[in-house]
Formats: sequence, structure tokens, C-alpha cells
Amino acid sequence: MDFEVAIIGGGLAGLGLAIQLSKAGHRVILFEKEQYPFHKVCGEYISMESWDFLESLGIPLDEMKLPRITRLHISDCNGRVLQQKLNPGGFGISRYTLDDQLAAIAKLHGTELMQGVKVSDIQFENDQHYLKTSSGDFTAKVVCGAWGKRSNLDIKLKRPFIENTKLKTRQYIGVKYHVKLDFPKDLIELHNFEDGYCGISAVDNNRFCLCYLTTAQQLQQNQNNIKRLEDRVLKKNPLLDNYFSNADFLYEEPLAISQISFARKQAVEDYIFMAGDSAGMITPLCGNGMSMALHASKLLNIVLTDYLNGSISRTQAEKQYDQLWRENFSTRLSAGRVFQKLFGNPTVTNLTLKSLSHLPALASKLIDLTHGGPF
Repeated sequence: MDFEVAIIGGGLAGLGLAIQLSKAGHRVILFEKEQYPFHKVCGEYISMESWDFLESLGIPLDEMKLPRITRLHISDCNGRVLQQKLNPGGFGISRYTLDDQLAAIAKLHGTELMQGVKVSDIQFENDQHYLKTSSGDFTAKVVCGAWGKRSNLDIKLKRPFIENTKLKTRQYIGVKYHVKLDFPKDLIELHNFEDGYCGISAVDNNRFCLCYLTTAQQLQQNQNNIKRLEDRVLKKNPLLDNYFSNADFLYEEPLAISQISFARKQAVEDYIFMAGDSAGMITPLCGNGMSMALHASKLLNIVLTDYLNGSISRTQAEKQYDQLWRENFSTRLSAGRVFQKLFGNPTVTNLTLKSLSHLPALASKLIDLTHGGPF
């Protein structure tokens, strides 16, 4: 079957783009390997810069009575805390809820939603993409890669970041739970431990998201056992010890992903427009990955609309998107990589938080570096 746009991956970037293009009358197909609704490893905190855009897509945020988050606490590995106001802050919503609603809206506007379908190959010939999937073959004028942090397609396309992150020392793992606990809904906490950090904040349905990042090496040193890692490493921070000991965990098993990389990626590769984590992943401590994915979908929609309407060539579209992506996100990603080095190392983290506790204006400025304005 022939489409104008094929989107691979139904996360925030993919669904956001599908809704915008379908609303404008373009023939769009979206491939998602899972079935909605489903859980994802994600901190589930969205900065306020995305509020208006999500409402414009059709998500009734005002009616959902979501937790508004306006305070940040950061602890060092010993449990000493830095307190900071977040202005304008953010809100919490689970990916289980949000992605499912966005998928329904995309379908409503005419997106061909292919759930439980994997894309195994993409070829580009005569200005047309040919896709092989577990549900047959498809063609599209434009392909958008919104498949997230890492995919079989990254390996297939021989993307440079794959080679750069083969070493275990450059790989991270993410682990997420939904929990119930006695915790303020206007607060997000970030707790450091050796080689990692753990975030806790409120989401919808009176639940809290507890999500942490650490190195693949740290997990390996704990016999690749998540429970052992939590008991021997995370719980050395007394605040985390308290949460892990007293929270009511709503999953039998944690949700986990591996081989996470913060290496630089390209916004366009092999004639494929990348969006969301496929184009570059901001370190989770910045709390801005979801907003970046949504914002990228808006930027890509602007460029692709001009291309599909014949106003610009493919080469111009690729250059324009690459430039827009860099202008909007490069500084945030670079700042995120720097901040990543300041956290998870007991000595460095302690010094950083001690310094920032005396310089609240600087702490605010650093947070601003990883965020943008409304879009």
C-alpha cells in the first residue's frame, strides 16, 4: 500500500506528528510494535512548555486534574537534600494513559495505525521508500524514524552511535515502577546513588512513577540482578532506602530497558527524518525528553508540510529540519551530557549540590539550560 508518510514508532514524537499530518489531510501510516495501552520506561514528568501543544493535539489536560509539579529536591548519595523551586514546573502523566489517548486521536483523524507490527527493513529508491514489515510491504514518500532510544533499525542502518556505544562503560540501563506512597504531588525528587540517580514524582490515578538510571557495568557487578542492585547500591541512600522499603509496588516485576546511549545522533540519516529519542536522547535528570519529542514533531510537521505541498525539495526539507533541530535542541543535549557527569559520582555530586545550595540563582539558570519556552 502507498502512503505519503510512514512513521515508525508510536511514542510521543511519532503520534504527535501523525495527528498533525493526518489533520491536514495527508495519508499517514504509523507502525508500533506494541499494542496500546502499554507501559514504558520513562520518568513521566512533562515540563509546562508542552501543555498548550498537547491540548492542541486534542488531549483535554485541564479536565484530567493531573498533578502539577512545582518543587524539586535533589539528594546526594548520603541523602543530603538541595531544594529548588521549579518555574514554571511541569505535570505528571503516565505513558500508559497519554500514548493511548494520542493513538486514539491519530486514528480518529485518519492515521492508519498498525499495532503489533515490526518494521524490519527500509530501502530508498527513485524518491520512494520501500518498507518490509511483519504485516507485509508498504511504500511511502517520506519515512520518519520515531522508534525511540535504540532499535534493530539503528543497527540495520549502521548508525554511528551504535559503534560508539558498544563498550559497557558507555551503556546505561533504565528501570521503572509505578508505586503508591505517602508523597507530595507537587514535588519531584531526584536521588543520587553510586553510578546513577532515581526520580520520583506523581502521575495520574494517584500513582507515582519511580524510575532510575544506572550504568550497565553497575548492574553487571551485581550479577545482573535488579533486586540485588537496589538492595546493595540504591538503598545506601537513606531516602531511597525509605521509599523502597515502604512503597506499595504496583508491578510484580519492574519494567527495564538496556543499552541506553546519550551519544550524538543525526536528525536525518539515509533520507529518514528522525524525531524523539531516535534523533538524540537528553539525559533523564533534565526532565525534558517528553517535551523535546513533542516539540520535534511540531518542527517536523512544518517542514514536511512544505515538502509534501511541493514548496521545497527533499534536500531542502532535510537541511531545514536538521537546522531547526540543532537550533532548538543542541544546547539542551550538550547541557544534559555535562550535568550527567556531575551526578552519580559521590564526591562530585556532593560538591555540586553543596555549591548550588549557596547559589539558588545559578541552580535555576542550569535548569533553564535544559528547557525551552512554550511551542
